[in-house]
Amino acid sequence: MFKCHVCGSTEYHDEVVSEVFQIDGKPVLVEDIPAQVCLRCGEEIFSRETTEKVRLLVHGKAKPIKSVQMDVFAYA
Repeated sequence: MFKCHVCGSTEYHDEVVSEVFQIDGKPVLVEDIPAQVCLRCGEEIFSRETTEKVRLLVHGKAKPIKSVQMDVFAYA
């Protein structure tokens, strides 16, 4: 049963999302990740299987499908 760990809502929808991870200080974009997204607050929640597959992608021997340039802004 789904329960958002941020707001406590039990309502969600399935969605495919993209997420940027910091790996050894370098931003890495992973696209097309299946997630449950909270309808109240928008928090993205990944299954254990999905989390493990993402971990293997970014830490394993998988090759990126493309590289992109990214603008960086400092809030301070």
